[in-house]
Amino acid sequence: MIEVLDGMLNDNNNFYLADISGLTAEENSALRRLCFKRDVSLQVVKNTLLKKALENNNTDFSELYDVLVGNTSIMQAEAGNAPAKVIKEFRKKNDKPILKAAHIEESLYFGDENLSALADLKSKDELIGDIITLLQSPAKNVISSLQSGGNKLSGIVKALKERAN
Repeated sequence: MIEVLDGMLNDNNNFYLADISGLTAEENSALRRLCFKRDVSLQVVKNTLLKKALENNNTDFSELYDVLVGNTSIMQAEAGNAPAKVIKEFRKKNDKPILKAAHIEESLYFGDENLSALADLKSKDELIGDIITLLQSPAKNVISSLQSGGNKLSGIVKALKERAN
């Protein structure tokens, strides 16, 4: 199990540690269905096994050891903000899950107060899309101005030509 957890941590730089204790069986099923819909994996783990997997990992996760108390679930997704969005959406109707900590692209976040900020983070693909849009905007504006300016110029030339006749 420790090797499986270590493999999960190595395969994905984005993971959240959350407390889902106290959810009824129905609420737990609803959370798992929501995670499945949003491509987020959710797994309840034993703190001792997770700690050993964190210790075995090449990355220094020692700061996370203090949050490994009580019930702990690990949530993972390709997009760094996906688990935060799932938690935020699920908490519209429930008090849980509570965010204990998150590891997003080598950055650590501690406490439930970071949930909104994490949900608002843009994924790598969203950032690339924004950059492409920004790079295309000036070119589109220049082309648009030239095209509309050309129409205005030809209109002025036609008007002057008609006056001359």
